[in-house]
Amino acid sequence: MKDGAENPAAAAPRGHHLSAADVTVAYDGTDVVHDAALSLLPGEVTVLVGPNGSGKSTLLRTLARLQRPRTARLLIDGDTDGLALTPREFSRHVALLAQKRSTPSGLTVRDLVEFGRYPHRGRWGGSDPGGPAAVDRALAMTGVTDLAGRGAEQLSGGQLQRVWLAGCLAQETGVLLLDEPTTYLDLRYQVELLDLLRDLADDHGIAVGAVLHDLDQAAAVADRIVLLHDGRTVADGTPEAVLTPERLTGAYGIRIEVDTDPLTGRLRTRAIGRHHTRSERLSTTS
Repeated sequence: MKDGAENPAAAAPRGHHLSAADVTVAYDGTDVVHDAALSLLPGEVTVLVGPNGSGKSTLLRTLARLQRPRTARLLIDGDTDGLALTPREFSRHVALLAQKRSTPSGLTVRDLVEFGRYPHRGRWGGSDPGGPAAVDRALAMTGVTDLAGRGAEQLSGGQLQRVWLAGCLAQETGVLLLDEPTTYLDLRYQVELLDLLRDLADDHGIAVGAVLHDLDQAAAVADRIVLLHDGRTVADGTPEAVLTPERLTGAYGIRIEVDTDPLTGRLRTRAIGRHHTRSERLSTTS
C-alpha cells in the first residue's frame, strides 16, 4: 500500500498500553460481553476471533469508547483512566477503524483523511502544523495518494476502506483498533494491510488490536489471539496455544482441523463440512 514511498511510516508515534478489565456490556438488559479483560501492548498485534455474536466487535468498540459498558475499567499506560479523558484527549491515544461508516458527499479523499487530524487541532479548529505531513504519510501508507483529489462518492468499497484507514493513521495514535479491516479488500490489499499492521507494531511500537474472521490471517499477523464465544474469553495466548482443533471446534460448532503450512511455517485451518474432502467421499463410496 505504500505507493513507492521508501518508509512512509517513519514518523508514526510510539505506542501506548491499553488495558481493559471487568468489561460487561448489555443490550436491552441482556449481557452480551461478560467480565472480559483485554490488554493491548506496544509493539504487539492482538487479534480477536470467534463466531458471529461472540462479542468481538462489541468488546473492541467498548475499548474505543463507542459502546457504553455496564461495567469496565480502562487504563492507558497503566495509570491514565481512559474513561475519564475527554473525547478529544482519548482520540490522541486511540483510533478505531469501524466496520461501517457513512461517507459524506461532496468531499475529496484528502478531505476525509484530514478528518483524522481533529484531535490535534484547537477547540475552534486551530492550526495543526504537523497535519499536512501526517496526511501525506497516511495517504502513502495506504496506497491512495493518487486518489487524493477524487470525490469520495466515486470510490469502490475497497478504495474507501483504505481511505478510512488512512484517516485513522493520520490521527497518529499509539493504539490502533480495527474491526474487520480486510472487508471489501481484494487479496493484494488484504495482504498489504496485514503487512502494514506488522510494520506499525514492529517498527514503531504501536499497539494494534483487530477483529478478524479469517483464522489463517489471524495466525499470520498476530502475536496474540483472543478467542471469544458467547461473550466470554475462551483462550488468550499465542496462535499456537489458541488455534487448536479442540478449541476452534468447540467455539465454532463445526469440525476444524489445524496444521502447519509447509511453505510459510504458519498455522492454517480448515473447516470440514458435511461433504468432507474428496478423498473422504471416495473412501466411503468405494
